[in-house]
Amino acid sequence: MFDRWAVKVRSTFSIGGVNVEPGERKLVDLPISRMSNHTPVTLPIHVLHGLRPGPTLFLSAAIHGDELNGVEIIRRVLRTLQPGNISGTLLCVPVVNAFGFIGRSRYLPDRRDLNRSFPGSASGSLAGRLAHLFLKEVVRRSQFGIDLHTAAIHRVNLPQIRCQYLNNPRLRELGEAFGADVVLESPERAGSLRRAAREVGVNVLVYEGGEGLRFDEFAITAGVDGIARVMLKVGMLQLPDGAEPPPDAGKQVRTSMLANASKWVRAPEGGVLRTAKRIGDAVGQGEVIGWVANPYDDSFVEVRSPRRGIIIGRTTLPILNMGDALFHIAWSEEIGNTRPERDRDSSTAREAVAEPVMDEDEII
Repeated sequence: MFDRWAVKVRSTFSIGGVNVEPGERKLVDLPISRMSNHTPVTLPIHVLHGLRPGPTLFLSAAIHGDELNGVEIIRRVLRTLQPGNISGTLLCVPVVNAFGFIGRSRYLPDRRDLNRSFPGSASGSLAGRLAHLFLKEVVRRSQFGIDLHTAAIHRVNLPQIRCQYLNNPRLRELGEAFGADVVLESPERAGSLRRAAREVGVNVLVYEGGEGLRFDEFAITAGVDGIARVMLKVGMLQLPDGAEPPPDAGKQVRTSMLANASKWVRAPEGGVLRTAKRIGDAVGQGEVIGWVANPYDDSFVEVRSPRRGIIIGRTTLPILNMGDALFHIAWSEEIGNTRPERDRDSSTAREAVAEPVMDEDEII
């Protein structure tokens, strides 16, 4: 007899020739290539196919093989979720670039950057084939994605979201829901996952936090919490029946700073760096944020902030050459206004023009 109260049964989720039933969790290995010693390399994907209907979200990490925080973030997310507790489908790829991960390198063996190789090609280079496989099997099956990154080695990033929120209200909504310290307007780079995903209709947030080849507990916790907030926002997670938010829940929600401009402050001289500020610190225009000292005498050169803003990244290497990137400062300015708010004719003001901010903290 037909039960009108029965929950509508979801269809099977198929990927790589493997069927995942509603309420199931499976690890699917997609073949990529063989190494030179004939060892097979695969792209492992954790599939959590919820009992209830909902969107499909992908989480990806280690597109650059030396960026490790995202690997641990996804591991912790997988420990806390079960398919029966989510709506929709969650696709988790903790290590996209297995070659770089094994070699502790940003790149693939062909020296290509995977995040400059999208959309890729089924018959192209190794990077192009991996990009094509990931786009076809993971990205195109999703409605949303969160791509997890860190700064490069010898630099550290404040937890932040990068996206083009100014012309995409949905991305702004998701970015603010993540709850990172900063949501930074960031143009897409040709060949990036973000651009390729947008071109096939998938909204992607890039999360930056921590340092390459290091685990950063602060950045890891912020990433895990942010993913949970996004899943709540899109309806993939719900509070248990009858449960109410904690009485202080409203106070615990973090308000992200929306920034649409940033600039790296560079070393005026070679020497050794002493810092006066940490990531997350607010700075004023012209404020001293560090000193470059001569290691052979008592002389030093002050490093000043060109703008009022917040430090979202900095070097962790005290040994400097002239022109090395020291502090990454972000701020919000009116569209079309690239001049500082005061003392527009000073040397500090002339250094305050914003620079393009690309994916994964690339410095140009």
